[in-house]
Amino acid sequence: MGLVCDATPQWAQLDAHFQSWGAAGFDLVQAFATDAQRLEKLSQQAPYVFADLSKNWLQESTEQQLSALARACGVHTVRDAMLAGAAVNTTEERAVMHWLLRTPPDAGLLQTHPVVQAWEAPVQQALQQVHSTLDAMLALAEQVRNDERITDVVNIGIGGSHLGPEVVVQALEDWVAPGKNFHFVSNVDGHELGHVLRKVKPQSTLFLIASKSFTTAETMLNAHSARTWFLANGGTESDIRQHFVALTTNTAAAAQFGVTRTLGFWDWVGGRFSLWSAIGLPIAIAIGAEQFKNLLHGAHAMDAHFFSAPDAHNLPLRLGMLDVWNRNFCGFGSRCIAPYSHGLRRLAAYLQQLEMESNGKRVTRDGKPLQVATAPVVWGEPGTNGQHAFFQMLHQGPDVIPVEFIALRDGGKYLGAHHQSLVINAIAQAQALMVGRSGEGIERDCPGNRPSTFLLLQALDPASLGALIALYEHRVFVAGAVWGINSFDQWGVELGKKLAQSLRERQQSNDWAGVDPSTRALMQRLAESSVNGN
Repeated sequence: MGLVCDATPQWAQLDAHFQSWGAAGFDLVQAFATDAQRLEKLSQQAPYVFADLSKNWLQESTEQQLSALARACGVHTVRDAMLAGAAVNTTEERAVMHWLLRTPPDAGLLQTHPVVQAWEAPVQQALQQVHSTLDAMLALAEQVRNDERITDVVNIGIGGSHLGPEVVVQALEDWVAPGKNFHFVSNVDGHELGHVLRKVKPQSTLFLIASKSFTTAETMLNAHSARTWFLANGGTESDIRQHFVALTTNTAAAAQFGVTRTLGFWDWVGGRFSLWSAIGLPIAIAIGAEQFKNLLHGAHAMDAHFFSAPDAHNLPLRLGMLDVWNRNFCGFGSRCIAPYSHGLRRLAAYLQQLEMESNGKRVTRDGKPLQVATAPVVWGEPGTNGQHAFFQMLHQGPDVIPVEFIALRDGGKYLGAHHQSLVINAIAQAQALMVGRSGEGIERDCPGNRPSTFLLLQALDPASLGALIALYEHRVFVAGAVWGINSFDQWGVELGKKLAQSLRERQQSNDWAGVDPSTRALMQRLAESSVNGN
């Protein structure tokens, strides 16, 4: 679909471009002083999101060359193949159509796109199935939402089936149905589930078991423990049908568990892209059918923008190429996410999975080792908390770490003066990273010239949040397409799971032949601890 990125002429040109001015000490303050149009050139309004890229180490000509690199690497070709329903998840031979989950029945804002006009019957049939499942999910969500007997909803999942719903429900707290409490359980550490179960009662709790295969080890261990607790505390086998819902395609396994209410989804929905599917049931229960549709609408608006906007004004493309620029040419190994919003306090954790599980790979789609770095380390915490923790390192540490600020113009209904202070802090931190400080003693000096991106939403409402998450999805796709990797599999995740199962089997048989000394010693110490209680 394109050349290996570092084999293209455009890659060499970008490297020379950086060496000619960036490596020599590009100065952000000077860049603004010499170009009165810098902000206008390096910022834009996209659906629900305004982005200011002007405090990054790049110029207008850099973006033009990055756009040429994207085309040379086949980003647009892979994007259109994804839109056409092709199997762009090459190792699993699957289509990648999470964007279809938020597409209206008539294709909505995408209906004029030439690829959409040429959609084949399978994609059209999939869209019909999406809306049939969506209608069923929203009907169930409204039923639960209006059932006063249900006060607690416990979502049991892991990875995308946990992080996606959790981050959205937290972010949209102002829309959550009164009288409903939401709990998200993923860790197999019994303390997490145990702390939830001690807060709830069987007769007023609905459990959602989110596992496409209904075999995910961590999820099913927690699900069986929840089931045992339910039966031990007054629930009956027949009650399970009313108090457990399975979000899965394995209806047979769910029925064996005792669950008859199921909602399914498709193999072209990857876990970390699944919150728009039946996995989003806890979101729909929390915020209601109408607001869930608004969440989908915001994401669809960003989809339409990504699939049709020209390169110079295509925000997911610009951000994805900025990530390539920062990682491969500027040499930045990590990126800090700083959402100045309490509602987005789990966003960094969500983005860690989205980006590092998607693009944390070193082999191309063709099975060739890459000679360049891929996904950076993504990390962060909400502002202003981070200002009193790791921002010290961002300002004065030896490593240059790009920061991504996310803020809201409208802070909602609580303590408006607080919100003004919050956003001013975000703006000031971005400014401080750029301008630095000198002349007050070497201990106090901050070098400045540290890059940042500023994303500004009008408000933290369902449509804006949907657009923001879709923006990150497409941005990750762009960078992965440049690197030539498959952003939609996760074989590294599977390795640890298989070895854990093997260790459990060896523990039962006491067969440690061929196991390395460290692993064997740790397993034996674990066994001794279980016996001796220490």
